[in-house]
Amino acid sequence: MNTTSTQRKAVVLDILMEESSVGVSDLARRLNVTPVTARADLDALEKEGLLVRTHGGAVLGHHPKVFERMQANKAFKRRVARAAADLIADGDTVIISAGTTTALIARYLLGKRDVHVVTNNTLLFSDARANPQLRVTLIGGEFQPSEEGTVGPMALAALDQFHVSRAFIGIDGASAKQGFTAHFLESADLVRKMAEQADEVVAVADSGKFGKHGFARILPFDGVDVLVTDAEISAAFESELTRAGVRVVKA
Repeated sequence: MNTTSTQRKAVVLDILMEESSVGVSDLARRLNVTPVTARADLDALEKEGLLVRTHGGAVLGHHPKVFERMQANKAFKRRVARAAADLIADGDTVIISAGTTTALIARYLLGKRDVHVVTNNTLLFSDARANPQLRVTLIGGEFQPSEEGTVGPMALAALDQFHVSRAFIGIDGASAKQGFTAHFLESADLVRKMAEQADEVVAVADSGKFGKHGFARILPFDGVDVLVTDAEISAAFESELTRAGVRVVKA
């Protein structure tokens, strides 16, 4: 198998999605590469936060559902996160909710000064720890592996202590009838509370979320001030959002 590093890493991630762990020797055999090359591929993926190296191999770095979402529409998510980060200025205080797209916002805050982020998003730390100008307050609560975030009564109570300029909220689905939705009731409750603590509410989602229905309603369309999405959002949904008073920013 004559493959590039990118192709091999994609195979590694597919193996981990199916089997949760893999050994270096087995991986080298399956990729038809040397163990040295297999280790280098695993090391590179660990630096990207996609797996955890173990003695002699690697295991999946996140809950399988989170991992699957991280791999979906990656290019769109990066563009959307960058456009969302452009809305944050030096000295801003913001809330960022759990989510794979919202987590990427921290990556694009490098170079901005004195930004304070309040969050329940544990994925965000892989980029936030590299930015000395970013102050992060993680709210307490129960850790939910399938969401990579904290939820529950403690998290809700903690939010009462904060007032921020903007809340950047992730969503699992959106429709004209239900508005913005989440898969879990606890997540929806927390995101709605985050919106209450902010002067402006910014929904952050790739266009693939539109037309999908989450279990729990977060907010109607008119409960959000700005939507940051990609250019593939349909004209019909964009019209619905505009009628609701939402400013649509397309990355």
